[in-house]
Amino acid sequence: MFYLSNKRGEGYLDVVVLVLAVMLCMALVLKVTPVFMTKSQLDTFATELVREAEISGRVGQETTQQTGKLQAQTGLNPAIAWSRTGKLQINEEVTVTLKTTVNIGLFGDFGSFPIELTAKASGKSEVYWK
Repeated sequence: MFYLSNKRGEGYLDVVVLVLAVMLCMALVLKVTPVFMTKSQLDTFATELVREAEISGRVGQETTQQTGKLQAQTGLNPAIAWSRTGKLQINEEVTVTLKTTVNIGLFGDFGSFPIELTAKASGKSEVYWK
């Protein structure tokens, strides 16, 4: 009977469980945060590609060069799909869609799963072609 009413050391067990729960939450945050950063980079990538198409008035060599520069800067290699290619007359709309896959793994390969990120941007040509 005396052993059941003795609660010495109970606080230590609570602290151990609390520390374990906090560490698991921190691990989750550290694994999920890069996904949000990658999504932000992908959005910027798409916006800058469309801006290059707007300024040059075409989807071609200039946008390909800009793609190479952005890939070197960000380290991303997304799949790129344009709504149209070639020359864009003034006020013609163009849209670019970028897709990439990011793997979230909490403990190595255990519990990991891929997430597909998509970024879309559109704009209008600023060049008049004669």
